[in-house]
Amino acid sequence: MASAVISPLNVCVKAAVGAPNVLGDCPFSQRVLLTLNEKSLPYNMKLINVSNKPQWFLEANPEGKVPVLELDGKWVADSDVITQLIEEKYPIPPLSTPSEYASVGSKIFSTFVTFLKSKDPNDGSEQALLNELRALDEHLKVHGPYVNGENVSAVDLSLAPKLYHLEVALGHFKKWTVPEDLAHVHAYMKSLFSREWFVKTAAAKEFVIAGWEPKVNP
Repeated sequence: MASAVISPLNVCVKAAVGAPNVLGDCPFSQRVLLTLNEKSLPYNMKLINVSNKPQWFLEANPEGKVPVLELDGKWVADSDVITQLIEEKYPIPPLSTPSEYASVGSKIFSTFVTFLKSKDPNDGSEQALLNELRALDEHLKVHGPYVNGENVSAVDLSLAPKLYHLEVALGHFKKWTVPEDLAHVHAYMKSLFSREWFVKTAAAKEFVIAGWEPKVNP
């Protein structure tokens, strides 16, 4: 039986800082794009200059946040909600992560941001991040290469952009890298970052740095 032709979905994502026609550095926008690509869903990508949002975008999405996806005639915000709705509406191929693994790595992004912004080397923020990365490494050691084993799932598509930001921003602003002894995390990042869809949807490193600059040096 021929599969039904799916009309392209409209998705709004962040444009690059200072380059409104180039894909920007929002890890949550990239997560949605990765999900659409992994499911081979066609889409129209609309780049939103978050410092000068167009009127039609604000009318469709009064909160003005990206990413947003138009689904069944409604604009839906929040990458958690968007990716869940995509999974429900387009279940093939399945990307859902078993509930017992769904929170793996969930504190990495917040601990990374705290450490990135920290000016005090003794505030424990680096150790907090290391603890989270070590927990991920232990999980991957037992269950890898991805969080749910052999196949990429939703949790990997959420973690991949965040780990990319971590690598780029901490490397640039703090000359910090993930410790070499976290071999499973290194292999995981290398594998995710080399996937075709990740390469196509990742912001250039200079735009990641530009996006974090005002938060690190306000």
